[in-house]
Amino acid sequence: MTSWRDRISKFSGKTRFVVFRVFIHLAGSEIAPMLGVLNRVAREAIESDGDLEVLGEGLVSVCQSLLEMSEYWQSAGNEGDVVWDEGEAGDFVEELFTDSARRYLSGMESGESTDDEPLSLPVTRNLVIMLTVAAEGESADLENNLADMEALEYGLKALINLHYQEKLRAIQIHFSPAKLGDELDGEQLLLNFPELIPL
Repeated sequence: MTSWRDRISKFSGKTRFVVFRVFIHLAGSEIAPMLGVLNRVAREAIESDGDLEVLGEGLVSVCQSLLEMSEYWQSAGNEGDVVWDEGEAGDFVEELFTDSARRYLSGMESGESTDDEPLSLPVTRNLVIMLTVAAEGESADLENNLADMEALEYGLKALINLHYQEKLRAIQIHFSPAKLGDELDGEQLLLNFPELIPL
């Protein structure tokens, strides 16, 4: 059901933007390959200088990998809003980006290595992925509470569809920990990701 504001703005010809962030927590000894996918996508995004098409393909890759690893989903959370001004949407994306970037060890790996790295690294048993997007139009599957297995599955599929429908206007992907060898323990999860709700 659309709100009065939605109907009035639609009538006046304004563009509707959905700005959205989802948190997905995976746990288990088999989640390390997901870090590989995330770091590959991050490198491609940097190499493309933030090209939206490349970012979109990266988002699709991350979403498809998450769907394949649904047995490791532990908790999730999401937040967002609908805005009618492109500048306001951009500001909201920037706010979510800054917040995601400050989370515990979140970011992306630069691909640089040093000679003093140990030969064997501990493998994290926890991984939190933060997907932030701005999309034009409506997306019912993203405008709901996604702290439910089925809703989260539909939400990830909706993100994939938004890319192919060319409705995405901004894409940011953060993950914690961002580097192989770093670990995210239960206490750090609670402290840095209070939005997470068990699935």
